[in-house]
Amino acid sequence: MPPVLMVAFHYPPCGHGSGIHRTLSFTRHLPRHGWRPIVLTAHPRAHPWTDDGQLSHIPDDVIVRRAFAVDTRRHLSMRGTYLKAMALPDRWISWWVVGVPAGLRLIRTHRPAVLWSTYPITTAHLIALTLHRLTGLPWVADFRDPMTDDGYPRDRATWRLYRLVEAWTVRHAARLIFTTESTRELYLRRYPALRGDRCLVIPNGYEEEDFRESFRAAPAPASEAEPFRLLHSGLIYPAERDPLPFFRALARLRAEGRLTPRTLRVDLRSPGYEDLYAPVLRELRLTDIVTLLPGIPYRQALAESAGASGLLLLQGPTCNAQIPAKTYEYLRLRRPILALTPAESDTAGVLAECGGATRVDPLDENAIYAALPGFLQTVRNGTHPLPDPIRSVRYARHTHAGQLATCFAELASAPTGPSSPESTGGRHVRPSGQVG
Repeated sequence: MPPVLMVAFHYPPCGHGSGIHRTLSFTRHLPRHGWRPIVLTAHPRAHPWTDDGQLSHIPDDVIVRRAFAVDTRRHLSMRGTYLKAMALPDRWISWWVVGVPAGLRLIRTHRPAVLWSTYPITTAHLIALTLHRLTGLPWVADFRDPMTDDGYPRDRATWRLYRLVEAWTVRHAARLIFTTESTRELYLRRYPALRGDRCLVIPNGYEEEDFRESFRAAPAPASEAEPFRLLHSGLIYPAERDPLPFFRALARLRAEGRLTPRTLRVDLRSPGYEDLYAPVLRELRLTDIVTLLPGIPYRQALAESAGASGLLLLQGPTCNAQIPAKTYEYLRLRRPILALTPAESDTAGVLAECGGATRVDPLDENAIYAALPGFLQTVRNGTHPLPDPIRSVRYARHTHAGQLATCFAELASAPTGPSSPESTGGRHVRPSGQVG
């Protein structure tokens, strides 16, 4: 099997970030499609927390090289402060310094036919870009979500550097991969010289093996004798997944006596930003209904989600072109979903396709207030629809690995690859409306 060198920051034993599951699944399934993965990742010290249990999920025949890396904020700061230049484009730029020589040694030893790197850690694309320029190997850049957008990143210097790396990647990568069609279209508009046949959509999806070990059967609907357990598993970003309208709607229903701790329990598993949310919950008198829970291992979190009465999904309008990875996990779990996401979002689109969700605008407190009691009641009486397993199965990651393998094969069969970056005539592809 021809090797592929995969540059990924989020890889076991990394204990955070949904990207770990995407890369891990590709390394599991690519050999079935004729490709041998070799992974270049960061040393475990670079991660804020690790989960050694994830190491057993790496296939035995996958070669993994963990290059030196530190987190500028945790390892190089003094009393919580550090030079901004030491954390550009991100806090793991130290990985680039050692990752490039490590990658070159892997290339000399194993002679991969293709390079692949994955965002959201920008340094991963910088490592792959450097290796591509030094070796000429065709490069596949997995963007997943947009690297930049209006107002993201918020820091202007970081934004400019992200946009520069993004433009370099668009120029030099033979293929660009996105997780939604809307993101693909965004990049085609932003870079007018970018050809559509260089851009692929491979959704986030779910790993079937994880679910076989997580639950045996869906639980019965919550009875009137026990609280309805509504669960959100994963980060809740203050801007992109603003929970405050949801909290305020809960507080109104609580004040009217329509919800009590005996009828509803909302568990937010590993939401992050606890210092921000805890005072809000105290002020709204919701601490006996809404609980902020610590993180747990991934498969344990899946089992917990499988046992919930209903699953909460949050995705604000600033992320309409993105679909949270947990969306696909929720669909596979076949539990009722309360989806707080705009009607025009890509998340709403996949939920409409697969069913099983009550969708409400995430910023409309009145709409949430009106919809929540009906959602709880229909789940309790067993009339709320569940996601369609026939429609959901197309998001299983073993099928996505086949798409990625086909992409690799096309590039490996021609030195520069069909529709390669060289087809732009060597010009630097600039984002529309950008100069310098």
